[in-house]
Amino acid sequence: MENNIAVGLDIGTTKIVAMIGRKNEYGKVEILGIGKSKSLGVHRGVVNNITQTIQSIQLAVQEAETAAATKIEGVTVGIAGQHIRSLQHSDYITRANSDQVIDEEDIDRLINQVHKLVMLPGEEIIHVLPQEYKVDGQAEIKEPVGMYGGRLEANFHVVVGQVSSIRNVGRCIQSAGLKLEGVTLEPLASSNAVLSQEEKEAGVALIDIGGGTTDLAIFRDGIIRHTAVIPFGGNVITEDIKEGCSIIEKQAELLKIKFGSAWPGENKDNEIVSIPGLRGREPKEITLKNLSKIIHARVVEIIEQVYVEIKNYGHEEQKKKLIAGIVLTGGGSQLKHLKQLVEFITGMDTRIGFPNEHLAGNSDDEITSPLFATAVGLVMDGLKRNERKKAESIAEEIENIEGEEENENKDEKEVIEKQPIKERRSFLDKLGERLKDFLDNIE
Repeated sequence: MENNIAVGLDIGTTKIVAMIGRKNEYGKVEILGIGKSKSLGVHRGVVNNITQTIQSIQLAVQEAETAAATKIEGVTVGIAGQHIRSLQHSDYITRANSDQVIDEEDIDRLINQVHKLVMLPGEEIIHVLPQEYKVDGQAEIKEPVGMYGGRLEANFHVVVGQVSSIRNVGRCIQSAGLKLEGVTLEPLASSNAVLSQEEKEAGVALIDIGGGTTDLAIFRDGIIRHTAVIPFGGNVITEDIKEGCSIIEKQAELLKIKFGSAWPGENKDNEIVSIPGLRGREPKEITLKNLSKIIHARVVEIIEQVYVEIKNYGHEEQKKKLIAGIVLTGGGSQLKHLKQLVEFITGMDTRIGFPNEHLAGNSDDEITSPLFATAVGLVMDGLKRNERKKAESIAEEIENIEGEEENENKDEKEVIEKQPIKERRSFLDKLGERLKDFLDNIE
Protein backbone atom coordinates (compact mmCIF):
# COMPACT_ATOMS: atom_id res chain seq x y z
CA MET A 1 0.00 0.00 0.00
CA GLU A 2 1.31 3.42 -0.91
CA ASN A 3 2.51 5.69 1.82
CA ASN A 4 0.15 8.55 1.02
CA ILE A 5 -3.00 6.41 1.10
CA ALA A 6 -5.11 5.90 4.24
CA VAL A 7 -8.05 3.64 4.98
CA GLY A 8 -10.87 4.47 7.38
CA LEU A 9 -12.98 1.64 8.80
CA ASP A 10 -16.26 2.67 10.39
CA ILE A 11 -17.73 -0.28 12.31
CA GLY A 12 -21.31 0.81 12.87
CA THR A 13 -24.43 -0.88 14.18
CA THR A 14 -26.20 -0.92 10.80
CA LYS A 15 -23.33 -0.82 8.32
CA ILE A 16 -19.58 -1.27 8.09
CA VAL A 17 -17.80 1.13 5.74
CA ALA A 18 -14.24 0.84 4.43
CA MET A 19 -13.03 3.99 2.67
CA ILE A 20 -9.72 4.49 0.87
CA GLY A 21 -8.46 8.03 0.36
CA ARG A 22 -5.38 10.11 -0.39
CA LYS A 23 -4.47 13.79 -0.40
CA ASN A 24 -4.41 15.49 -3.79
CA GLU A 25 -2.02 18.30 -4.77
CA TYR A 26 -4.42 20.93 -3.34
CA GLY A 27 -4.38 19.33 0.12
CA LYS A 28 -7.94 18.03 -0.25
CA VAL A 29 -8.94 14.42 0.38
CA GLU A 30 -9.69 12.35 -2.70
CA ILE A 31 -11.72 9.17 -2.13
CA LEU A 32 -10.41 6.33 -4.29
CA GLY A 33 -12.76 3.57 -3.28
CA ILE A 34 -15.54 2.76 -0.86
CA GLY A 35 -17.04 -0.52 0.29
CA LYS A 36 -19.96 -1.12 2.59
CA SER A 37 -21.61 -4.17 4.04
CA LYS A 38 -24.48 -4.85 6.40
CA SER A 39 -23.23 -4.94 9.97
CA LEU A 40 -24.48 -8.07 11.66
CA GLY A 41 -22.42 -8.53 14.80
CA VAL A 42 -22.64 -5.05 16.35
CA HIS A 43 -25.22 -3.81 18.83
CA ARG A 44 -25.33 -0.14 19.90
CA GLY A 45 -21.79 0.39 18.69
CA VAL A 46 -20.37 -2.60 20.58
CA VAL A 47 -19.22 -5.85 18.93
CA ASN A 48 -21.35 -8.74 20.21
CA ASN A 49 -20.59 -11.35 17.56
CA ILE A 50 -16.95 -11.60 16.51
CA THR A 51 -17.39 -14.05 13.61
CA GLN A 52 -20.15 -12.05 11.90
CA THR A 53 -18.28 -8.78 12.38
CA ILE A 54 -15.12 -10.24 10.81
CA GLN A 55 -17.14 -11.38 7.78
CA SER A 56 -18.79 -7.96 7.41
CA ILE A 57 -15.39 -6.21 7.66
CA GLN A 58 -13.92 -8.51 4.99
CA LEU A 59 -16.86 -7.88 2.64
CA ALA A 60 -16.56 -4.08 2.98
CA VAL A 61 -12.78 -4.20 2.58
CA GLN A 62 -12.96 -6.39 -0.54
CA GLU A 63 -15.48 -4.04 -2.15
CA ALA A 64 -13.29 -1.01 -1.41
CA GLU A 65 -10.17 -2.79 -2.71
CA THR A 66 -11.94 -3.64 -5.98
CA ALA A 67 -13.20 -0.07 -6.40
CA ALA A 68 -9.77 1.46 -5.76
CA ALA A 69 -7.74 -1.34 -7.40
CA THR A 70 -5.36 -1.33 -4.44
CA LYS A 71 -4.63 -3.70 -1.58
CA ILE A 72 -5.59 -2.66 1.95
CA GLU A 73 -3.15 -3.51 4.72
CA GLY A 74 -3.69 -1.15 7.64
CA VAL A 75 -6.81 0.70 8.78
CA THR A 76 -7.75 3.55 11.10
CA VAL A 77 -10.78 2.42 13.07
CA GLY A 78 -13.45 4.37 14.93
CA ILE A 79 -14.38 3.58 18.53
CA ALA A 80 -17.90 4.38 19.71
CA GLY A 81 -20.65 2.62 21.61
CA GLN A 82 -22.65 2.97 24.76
CA HIS A 83 -19.66 2.23 27.01
CA ILE A 84 -17.94 5.55 26.19
CA ARG A 85 -18.07 8.26 28.84
CA SER A 86 -16.12 11.43 29.44
CA LEU A 87 -15.02 13.42 32.47
CA GLN A 88 -13.25 16.66 33.28
CA HIS A 89 -10.04 16.46 35.28
CA SER A 90 -7.33 18.90 36.25
CA ASP A 91 -3.78 17.98 37.10
CA TYR A 92 -0.43 19.68 37.62
CA ILE A 93 3.29 18.99 37.68
CA THR A 94 6.02 20.90 39.49
CA ARG A 95 9.10 21.43 37.36
CA ALA A 96 12.52 20.87 38.89
CA ASN A 97 14.16 23.74 37.04
CA SER A 98 12.00 26.82 36.46
CA ASP A 99 14.89 28.63 34.74
CA GLN A 100 14.39 26.46 31.67
CA VAL A 101 11.45 27.00 29.35
CA ILE A 102 8.56 24.54 29.28
CA ASP A 103 9.00 22.02 26.46
CA GLU A 104 7.06 19.11 24.92
CA GLU A 105 8.50 16.71 27.49
CA ASP A 106 6.85 18.61 30.34
CA ILE A 107 3.50 18.42 28.58
CA ASP A 108 3.98 14.70 27.91
CA ARG A 109 4.81 14.19 31.57
CA LEU A 110 1.62 15.97 32.59
CA ILE A 111 -0.48 13.96 30.11
CA ASN A 112 1.10 10.67 31.22
CA GLN A 113 0.19 11.57 34.78
CA VAL A 114 -3.47 11.87 33.73
CA HIS A 115 -3.20 8.45 32.04
CA LYS A 116 -2.46 7.00 35.48
CA LEU A 117 -5.86 8.09 36.83
CA VAL A 118 -7.62 5.24 38.60
CA MET A 119 -10.62 4.16 36.51
CA LEU A 120 -13.50 1.83 37.29
CA PRO A 121 -12.60 -1.85 36.82
CA GLY A 122 -12.46 -2.79 33.14
CA GLU A 123 -12.22 0.80 31.88
CA GLU A 124 -9.36 2.40 30.03
CA ILE A 125 -8.57 5.99 29.05
CA ILE A 126 -8.93 6.42 25.28
CA HIS A 127 -8.16 10.12 24.90
CA VAL A 128 -6.65 12.78 27.12
CA LEU A 129 -7.47 16.10 25.49
CA PRO A 130 -5.88 19.19 27.09
CA GLN A 131 -8.20 22.22 27.33
CA GLU A 132 -6.40 25.21 28.83
CA TYR A 133 -3.13 25.37 30.65
CA LYS A 134 -2.08 27.42 33.68
CA VAL A 135 1.53 28.39 34.30
CA ASP A 136 2.30 29.53 37.85
CA GLY A 137 -1.35 30.44 38.32
CA GLN A 138 -1.64 32.46 35.10
CA ALA A 139 -4.79 31.09 33.48
CA GLU A 140 -6.15 30.65 29.94
CA ILE A 141 -2.90 29.71 28.21
CA LYS A 142 -3.45 27.73 25.02
CA GLU A 143 0.16 26.79 24.24
CA PRO A 144 2.59 26.81 27.20
CA VAL A 145 5.63 25.57 25.24
CA GLY A 146 8.43 28.14 25.40
CA MET A 147 7.19 29.89 28.56
CA TYR A 148 8.98 30.06 31.90
CA GLY A 149 7.29 28.64 34.99
CA GLY A 150 7.64 26.22 37.90
CA ARG A 151 4.11 24.82 38.12
CA LEU A 152 2.35 23.63 34.97
CA GLU A 153 -1.35 22.92 35.34
CA ALA A 154 -4.06 21.93 32.87
CA ASN A 155 -7.73 21.05 32.59
CA PHE A 156 -8.29 17.87 30.63
CA HIS A 157 -11.21 16.32 28.86
CA VAL A 158 -10.75 12.60 29.48
CA VAL A 159 -12.60 10.05 27.35
CA VAL A 160 -13.00 6.61 28.89
CA GLY A 161 -14.17 3.33 27.36
CA GLN A 162 -14.36 -0.35 28.23
CA VAL A 163 -11.15 -2.27 27.61
CA SER A 164 -12.96 -5.42 26.50
CA SER A 165 -15.01 -3.59 23.86
CA ILE A 166 -11.92 -1.90 22.41
CA ARG A 167 -9.99 -5.18 22.40
CA ASN A 168 -12.84 -6.97 20.65
CA VAL A 169 -12.71 -4.42 17.83
CA GLY A 170 -8.94 -4.90 17.59
CA ARG A 171 -9.43 -8.67 17.54
CA CYS A 172 -11.94 -8.45 14.64
CA ILE A 173 -9.59 -6.30 12.59
CA GLN A 174 -6.65 -8.60 13.17
CA SER A 175 -8.69 -11.70 12.33
CA ALA A 176 -9.89 -10.03 9.13
CA GLY A 177 -6.22 -9.97 8.09
CA LEU A 178 -5.71 -6.24 8.61
CA LYS A 179 -3.27 -4.15 10.60
CA LEU A 180 -4.62 -1.72 13.20
CA GLU A 181 -2.90 1.58 12.47
CA GLY A 182 -4.87 3.88 14.73
CA VAL A 183 -7.92 4.26 16.94
CA THR A 184 -10.09 7.39 16.94
CA LEU A 185 -13.20 8.32 18.87
CA GLU A 186 -16.00 8.40 16.27
CA PRO A 187 -17.56 11.75 17.30
CA LEU A 188 -14.07 13.28 16.85
CA ALA A 189 -13.72 11.74 13.39
CA SER A 190 -17.17 12.96 12.30
CA SER A 191 -16.46 16.46 13.58
CA ASN A 192 -13.21 16.65 11.60
CA ALA A 193 -15.15 15.77 8.47
CA VAL A 194 -18.15 18.11 8.76
CA LEU A 195 -17.22 21.11 10.94
CA SER A 196 -15.31 24.18 9.82
CA GLN A 197 -12.64 25.77 12.01
CA GLU A 198 -14.85 28.88 12.39
CA GLU A 199 -17.66 26.78 13.84
CA LYS A 200 -15.31 25.11 16.32
CA GLU A 201 -14.09 28.54 17.42
CA ALA A 202 -17.58 30.04 17.75
CA GLY A 203 -18.96 27.07 19.68
CA VAL A 204 -20.88 24.20 18.10
CA ALA A 205 -22.51 20.90 19.07
CA LEU A 206 -22.14 18.05 16.59
CA ILE A 207 -24.86 15.40 16.83
CA ASP A 208 -24.10 12.24 14.87
CA ILE A 209 -27.24 10.07 14.69
CA GLY A 210 -26.21 6.54 13.80
CA GLY A 211 -28.12 3.29 13.75
CA GLY A 212 -27.38 2.16 17.29
CA THR A 213 -26.04 5.25 19.05
CA THR A 214 -26.14 9.04 18.87
CA ASP A 215 -22.77 10.70 19.41
CA LEU A 216 -22.29 14.22 20.68
CA ALA A 217 -19.16 16.39 20.50
CA ILE A 218 -19.11 20.00 21.68
CA PHE A 219 -16.42 22.47 20.59
CA ARG A 220 -15.69 25.99 21.78
CA ASP A 221 -12.65 28.21 21.07
CA GLY A 222 -11.38 25.49 18.74
CA ILE A 223 -11.08 22.94 21.57
CA ILE A 224 -13.28 19.91 22.26
CA ARG A 225 -15.18 20.55 25.49
CA HIS A 226 -17.60 17.68 25.93
CA THR A 227 -18.33 14.27 24.39
CA ALA A 228 -21.12 11.81 25.05
CA VAL A 229 -22.60 8.70 23.50
CA ILE A 230 -26.36 8.18 23.87
CA PRO A 231 -27.40 4.52 23.41
CA PHE A 232 -30.26 5.25 20.98
CA GLY A 233 -30.24 5.85 17.25
CA GLY A 234 -32.21 5.25 14.07
CA ASN A 235 -32.76 1.57 14.88
CA VAL A 236 -35.06 2.27 17.85
CA ILE A 237 -37.26 4.38 15.55
CA THR A 238 -37.49 1.44 13.11
CA GLU A 239 -38.24 -0.88 16.04
CA ASP A 240 -41.11 1.37 17.18
CA ILE A 241 -42.59 1.49 13.67
CA LYS A 242 -42.34 -2.31 13.49
CA GLU A 243 -44.17 -2.74 16.82
CA GLY A 244 -46.66 0.10 16.29
CA CYS A 245 -47.73 -1.00 12.81
CA SER A 246 -47.24 -4.77 13.27
CA ILE A 247 -44.99 -5.14 10.23
CA ILE A 248 -41.58 -6.72 9.66
CA GLU A 249 -38.35 -4.81 10.19
CA LYS A 250 -37.45 -4.52 6.50
CA GLN A 251 -40.79 -2.87 5.74
CA ALA A 252 -40.47 -0.58 8.79
CA GLU A 253 -37.04 0.64 7.64
CA LEU A 254 -38.34 1.33 4.11
CA LEU A 255 -41.38 3.17 5.47
CA LYS A 256 -39.14 5.35 7.66
CA ILE A 257 -36.80 6.25 4.79
CA LYS A 258 -39.46 6.82 2.10
CA PHE A 259 -42.39 8.36 3.97
CA GLY A 260 -41.10 9.10 7.48
CA SER A 261 -41.15 12.61 8.92
CA ALA A 262 -40.19 13.93 12.34
CA TRP A 263 -43.04 16.48 12.24
CA PRO A 264 -46.55 14.98 12.46
CA GLY A 265 -48.43 18.17 11.62
CA GLU A 266 -47.73 18.06 7.90
CA ASN A 267 -49.48 14.78 7.00
CA LYS A 268 -53.16 14.82 6.12
CA ASP A 269 -55.41 12.19 7.74
CA ASN A 270 -56.26 10.59 4.42
CA GLU A 271 -52.67 9.86 3.31
CA ILE A 272 -52.32 6.08 3.43
CA VAL A 273 -49.59 3.60 2.48
CA SER A 274 -50.49 0.01 1.67
CA ILE A 275 -47.99 -2.64 2.71
CA PRO A 276 -48.09 -6.15 1.21
CA GLY A 277 -49.04 -8.83 3.75
CA LEU A 278 -46.81 -11.80 4.57
CA ARG A 279 -47.30 -14.98 2.50
CA GLY A 280 -50.84 -14.57 1.18
CA ARG A 281 -52.16 -12.42 4.05
CA GLU A 282 -54.15 -9.26 3.45
CA PRO A 283 -52.14 -6.06 2.81
CA LYS A 284 -51.90 -3.59 5.71
CA GLU A 285 -52.91 0.04 5.42
CA ILE A 286 -50.99 2.56 7.49
CA THR A 287 -51.77 6.27 7.69
CA LEU A 288 -48.77 8.57 7.31
CA LYS A 289 -50.06 10.64 10.20
CA ASN A 290 -49.70 7.65 12.54
CA LEU A 291 -46.30 6.86 11.09
CA SER A 292 -44.95 10.34 11.76
CA LYS A 293 -46.49 10.37 15.26
CA ILE A 294 -44.52 7.20 16.11
CA ILE A 295 -41.31 8.66 14.65
CA HIS A 296 -41.87 12.05 16.30
CA ALA A 297 -42.27 10.56 19.79
CA ARG A 298 -39.00 8.63 19.57
CA VAL A 299 -36.98 11.42 17.90
CA VAL A 300 -38.10 13.89 20.57
CA GLU A 301 -36.81 11.48 23.21
CA ILE A 302 -33.40 11.16 21.51
CA ILE A 303 -33.02 14.91 20.96
CA GLU A 304 -34.05 15.67 24.56
CA GLN A 305 -31.39 13.31 25.89
CA VAL A 306 -28.79 15.03 23.71
CA TYR A 307 -30.05 18.41 24.92
CA VAL A 308 -29.56 17.30 28.54
CA GLU A 309 -25.89 16.64 27.67
CA ILE A 310 -25.58 20.07 26.03
CA LYS A 311 -27.03 21.61 29.21
CA ASN A 312 -24.60 19.59 31.34
CA TYR A 313 -21.77 21.20 29.41
CA GLY A 314 -23.29 24.54 30.50
CA HIS A 315 -24.12 26.21 27.18
CA GLU A 316 -26.34 28.76 28.92
CA GLU A 317 -23.33 30.50 30.48
CA GLN A 318 -22.10 33.48 28.51
CA LYS A 319 -18.56 32.10 28.24
CA LYS A 320 -19.76 28.71 27.03
CA LYS A 321 -22.34 29.87 24.50
CA LEU A 322 -22.57 27.81 21.30
CA ILE A 323 -22.85 30.56 18.71
CA ALA A 324 -22.77 28.21 15.69
CA GLY A 325 -25.59 26.12 17.19
CA ILE A 326 -26.03 22.48 16.22
CA VAL A 327 -24.81 20.41 13.27
CA LEU A 328 -26.62 17.13 12.57
CA THR A 329 -24.88 14.32 10.71
CA GLY A 330 -24.97 10.53 10.36
CA GLY A 331 -27.59 8.44 8.57
CA GLY A 332 -30.31 9.44 11.03
CA SER A 333 -29.93 13.12 10.12
CA GLN A 334 -31.58 12.46 6.75
CA LEU A 335 -35.02 12.13 8.34
CA LYS A 336 -37.39 14.71 6.87
CA HIS A 337 -38.04 17.85 8.96
CA LEU A 338 -35.56 16.78 11.65
CA LYS A 339 -33.71 20.11 11.44
CA GLN A 340 -36.93 22.03 12.21
CA LEU A 341 -37.74 19.73 15.13
CA VAL A 342 -34.26 20.13 16.65
CA GLU A 343 -34.51 23.92 16.33
CA PHE A 344 -37.95 23.80 17.98
CA ILE A 345 -36.76 21.69 20.96
CA THR A 346 -33.41 23.40 21.60
CA GLY A 347 -33.99 26.92 20.24
CA MET A 348 -30.54 26.69 18.59
CA ASP A 349 -29.58 27.24 14.95
CA THR A 350 -29.27 23.89 13.18
CA ARG A 351 -27.86 22.67 9.89
CA ILE A 352 -27.26 19.24 8.35
CA GLY A 353 -23.53 18.44 8.15
CA PHE A 354 -22.20 16.99 4.89
CA PRO A 355 -18.61 15.70 4.90
CA ASN A 356 -17.56 17.85 1.93
CA GLU A 357 -15.52 20.38 3.95
CA HIS A 358 -12.19 18.69 3.13
CA LEU A 359 -13.11 16.52 0.13
CA ALA A 360 -11.86 17.14 -3.40
CA GLY A 361 -14.36 19.02 -5.57
CA ASN A 362 -15.07 16.14 -7.95
CA SER A 363 -16.24 13.74 -5.21
CA ASP A 364 -19.21 11.52 -5.82
CA ASP A 365 -22.56 12.70 -4.39
CA GLU A 366 -22.86 9.41 -2.52
CA ILE A 367 -19.63 10.01 -0.59
CA THR A 368 -20.68 13.49 0.53
CA SER A 369 -23.79 12.06 2.20
CA PRO A 370 -24.02 12.49 6.01
CA LEU A 371 -24.04 8.67 6.16
CA PHE A 372 -20.29 8.65 5.48
CA ALA A 373 -19.21 11.50 7.78
CA THR A 374 -17.40 9.18 10.22
CA ALA A 375 -15.64 7.20 7.46
CA VAL A 376 -14.36 10.40 5.80
CA GLY A 377 -13.13 11.65 9.20
CA LEU A 378 -11.28 8.36 9.80
CA VAL A 379 -9.56 8.60 6.40
CA MET A 380 -8.46 12.16 7.26
CA ASP A 381 -7.14 10.91 10.58
CA GLY A 382 -5.17 8.14 8.89
CA LEU A 383 -3.65 10.61 6.40
CA LYS A 384 -2.58 12.87 9.27
CA ARG A 385 -0.99 9.91 11.03
CA ASN A 386 0.94 8.99 7.85
CA GLU A 387 2.27 12.56 7.54
CA ARG A 388 3.42 12.47 11.16
CA LYS A 389 5.23 9.17 10.66
CA LYS A 390 6.89 10.56 7.54
CA ALA A 391 8.07 13.65 9.44
CA GLU A 392 9.45 11.47 12.23
CA SER A 393 11.36 9.19 9.87
CA ILE A 394 12.84 12.22 8.02
CA ALA A 395 13.92 13.62 11.40
CA GLU A 396 15.57 10.32 12.28
CA GLU A 397 17.37 10.16 8.93
CA ILE A 398 18.69 13.68 9.36
CA GLU A 399 19.84 12.80 12.88
CA ASN A 400 21.65 9.70 11.63
CA ILE A 401 23.37 11.51 8.75
CA GLU A 402 24.38 14.44 10.91
CA GLY A 403 25.47 12.08 13.67
CA GLU A 404 27.85 10.32 11.30
CA GLU A 405 29.22 13.54 9.81
CA GLU A 406 29.64 15.46 13.01
CA ASN A 407 30.65 12.83 15.49
CA GLU A 408 33.45 14.85 17.04
CA ASN A 409 32.09 18.35 16.61
CA LYS A 410 28.47 18.84 17.75
CA ASP A 411 27.34 22.26 16.69
CA GLU A 412 24.51 23.78 18.75
CA LYS A 413 23.00 25.59 15.78
CA GLU A 414 22.30 22.37 13.92
CA VAL A 415 20.66 20.80 16.94
CA ILE A 416 18.28 23.76 17.11
CA GLU A 417 17.47 23.50 13.41
CA LYS A 418 16.70 19.82 13.73
CA GLN A 419 14.12 20.04 16.47
CA PRO A 420 10.96 21.33 14.81
CA ILE A 421 10.69 18.38 12.44
CA LYS A 422 9.91 15.95 15.23
CA GLU A 423 6.24 16.34 16.00
CA ARG A 424 4.53 15.22 19.18
CA ARG A 425 2.78 11.87 18.91
CA SER A 426 -0.87 11.93 19.77
CA PHE A 427 -2.22 9.91 22.68
CA LEU A 428 -4.16 7.80 20.23
CA ASP A 429 -0.99 6.62 18.55
CA LYS A 430 0.14 5.48 21.97
CA LEU A 431 -3.21 3.78 22.59
CA GLY A 432 -2.99 2.10 19.19
CA GLU A 433 0.47 0.81 20.05
CA ARG A 434 -0.67 -0.47 23.44
CA LEU A 435 -3.57 -2.26 21.75
CA LYS A 436 -1.26 -3.77 19.13
CA ASP A 437 1.10 -5.01 21.86
CA PHE A 438 -1.81 -6.50 23.74
CA LEU A 439 -3.14 -8.34 20.69
CA ASP A 440 0.32 -9.61 19.77
CA ASN A 441 0.81 -10.95 23.29
CA ILE A 442 -2.42 -12.94 23.20
CA GLU A 443 -1.10 -14.96 20.32
